[in-house]
Amino acid sequence: MGAGLMEEICSYWDTRVEGYSQVNEKEWRGKQNSAWYEKLIEKFPNKEAGKLKVLDIGCGPGFFTVLLSKAGFNVTSVDYTPSMLVKAKENLIKMAPDKVGNVKFMRMDAQNLEFNDQEFDVVLSRNLTWNLPDPKRAYSEWHRVLKKGGVMLNFDANWYSYLYDDKKREEYDRDRKNVENGDFDDHYTCTDIDRMENIALQVPMSKAMRPKWDMDYLKTMDWESLSAYNNVGDSLWSDEEKINYASTPMFMIYGVR
Repeated sequence: MGAGLMEEICSYWDTRVEGYSQVNEKEWRGKQNSAWYEKLIEKFPNKEAGKLKVLDIGCGPGFFTVLLSKAGFNVTSVDYTPSMLVKAKENLIKMAPDKVGNVKFMRMDAQNLEFNDQEFDVVLSRNLTWNLPDPKRAYSEWHRVLKKGGVMLNFDANWYSYLYDDKKREEYDRDRKNVENGDFDDHYTCTDIDRMENIALQVPMSKAMRPKWDMDYLKTMDWESLSAYNNVGDSLWSDEEKINYASTPMFMIYGVR
């Protein structure tokens, strides 16, 4: 699990930029926009938006970046795939042109952050940890750059557990049929499934029991409080997302340093 795998992951996500951006745009323009914002704000430190430094790790096409910068937050957005950063900036210019000055875009490995200790009030991520070669190092880095009293929010799911679990495979196949029967866009079949599954077989989180795995490791660090919330997609996903991902419910890890 060295540099070669990281470059393959980067190359794969380079092919997903436009499709992923379209998904984000549906969220910004749908009911998910306010649902996500409320979910984040209820967990953020109790300070004015402009006084909080937010780190969006694995920002992709900029979902959190756009959402939070529009609300006045100062955001540093990092991603390992350069084309994702380009698209994130394009989306910010399109969706919130007056907030471009509030955001700093940087290419960076989520497992090796180039920031000082205790630099950020909030560290957040979505759908990233599952495809990292070294999630333990990533979590350690995220903890390191958080200020005392700062908040970590990580949203993820057991995305490729069906590669190791026959029951999960049946549930995943059922999702695909339900998507087809409901005449929804299938969020899996529009991608290079074979390539992504090959990556998923090489990273440790695909066969981990999550969020238990995450909590067990995070408890080895110093947190003021640490919690895991299951099925948060019930209040955050669109109907299309709920049908697509019924077998992979989204969880949220919430830590206060």
